[in-house]
Amino acid sequence: MIPKQYRLKKRSAFKATYKVKNSSHSGGVTLFAGIVKKEDYPTKAGFVVSKKVHKRAVKRNRLKRLMRESYRILLKENNLGNSQKYVSLVFVGSEHALGKSFKQIKSSIQKLLERI
Repeated sequence: MIPKQYRLKKRSAFKATYKVKNSSHSGGVTLFAGIVKKEDYPTKAGFVVSKKVHKRAVKRNRLKRLMRESYRILLKENNLGNSQKYVSLVFVGSEHALGKSFKQIKSSIQKLLERI
């Protein structure tokens, strides 16, 4: 589980991140990046899989768990690239990512973090 100081929780924080319209897509996962930080505090990350992606909550939650775990491992390895200069990150899973394995999801997230 991602430590509490790195989690994005409030609806207003998600909306503010979407509003910036700084996004990138890779392998069924889209990354929205918020504004650039001015002070030194941790970047917060949120994970979203819409009900439109799949009607079964089990499938949606599995995709969110895979995305969260891959981000946690990259955070632990300190392999997040330029993503740490943003206030918030939101990862959005699409239907193309549903059947993918953990390695494929992790590589998609790693590509997004390097690209952003």
